[in-house]
Amino acid sequence: MLKLINIGFGNMIAAERIVAIVSPDSAPVKRMIQEGRERHRIIDATQGRRTRAVIQTDSDHIVLSAIQPETIAGRVAGREPLTKDDEREA
Repeated sequence: MLKLINIGFGNMIAAERIVAIVSPDSAPVKRMIQEGRERHRIIDATQGRRTRAVIQTDSDHIVLSAIQPETIAGRVAGREPLTKDDEREA
């Protein structure tokens, strides 16, 4: 069964496609985002908010989210329920 994870503002991603969830603060991750932009592999799900998590998928797409990496990881692991409060986190 397909498990979808809420990554903020009603945007969902398939849990089994996630390779990594990282913070956007380090230089290597910033380079990864820039390279993704150049290759047209970025999916921006921040709704104009600050990027707080960068999700690498097995299809080599990079998804930007305004939700904390720990929150998304908790949702993938099934520890954190889906809420309507995503907008308050961002």
